[in-house]
Amino acid sequence: MKFLDQAKIHIKSGDGGAGCCSFRREAYVEYGGPDGGDGGRGGHVIAECVDGLNTLIDYRYKQHFKAKKGYAGAGRQKSGASGTDIILKLPKGTQVFEEDNRTIIADLVEVGQRVVIARGGDGGFGNLRYKTSTNRAPRKSLPGWPGIEKSIWLRLKLIADVGLVGLPNAGKSTLLSTITRAKPKIADYPFTTLHPNLGVVGLFDKEFVIADIPGLIEGAHKGLGLGDRFLGHIERCNVLLHLIDGTQPDPLVAYETIRKELTEYGGGLEKKFEIVAITKADALTEEQTQEIMTNIRTLLPRPIHLISAPTKHGIEDLLLRILEKVYEPMLAPNLKVPRTGEGSSGWTPV
Repeated sequence: MKFLDQAKIHIKSGDGGAGCCSFRREAYVEYGGPDGGDGGRGGHVIAECVDGLNTLIDYRYKQHFKAKKGYAGAGRQKSGASGTDIILKLPKGTQVFEEDNRTIIADLVEVGQRVVIARGGDGGFGNLRYKTSTNRAPRKSLPGWPGIEKSIWLRLKLIADVGLVGLPNAGKSTLLSTITRAKPKIADYPFTTLHPNLGVVGLFDKEFVIADIPGLIEGAHKGLGLGDRFLGHIERCNVLLHLIDGTQPDPLVAYETIRKELTEYGGGLEKKFEIVAITKADALTEEQTQEIMTNIRTLLPRPIHLISAPTKHGIEDLLLRILEKVYEPMLAPNLKVPRTGEGSSGWTPV
């Protein structure tokens, strides 16, 4: 299934039904009077968050959605039925914006959440509504109120516990395929990943979701390389896993480039907890490894992980660190994540 994270659609809620102008006419009933009923309400346009979807591809080929009109009122004080609502089924993490693509209407973050984004028009009054003590036979009725017609934007922001960031060809997709059952495209050239990928990591009796976004370049926060759209997918992540290619000439410059983009983009990305890992350790000599770790520790005093996805070197320690941080708010002070050999066989892709 093709991944699509943004779509523009046109919606229209239903018009209200017309009120009825009618009079009661029965044998042996003198001065029957007005009995026209009201029209029915037009159908709403409703956005609903559903499970089992992770793309907006359904709105790529169908962009127009129109709810049903309300039914007209009738004699004998019969009100018209309401028009049928139309429901837009959207994946978890979808935001709905006005046509300006800035004013937010709804943010769907829970499965089952429903938001009315365009209310149907009210039905018109029948002539029974206008009966008074001085106007016993009104002939006035109203048409239904029109529905709302507008264009809206749908923007999907993936919901994951951990977000993978780094320059192109930093080894993000390779790591994702190693620790999860996800099958992203992997090749020995940059910009292999063209759209975000999700994977689930199972470790001991716990699991977390990890999101791999395409590689970022300098100026990504301004939209270069669609970087602003890709960065939006990690806004909801609690932890950022920053991968640095250990074989490139200057790993420090690579780190600072990504940090600058996160800061310039905003959205709180620069404040998220970050775990840094040096990738492709299997391609480094002992001297190169020591030099890289020494240089980067001058900039980052916190622990740095040295990993290799093909050989799985350092992978388990990295996953344990991520797991502890993801579950930190839920763990009791005296509760520790079990280490290797403590009643478990280690991590397995889920």
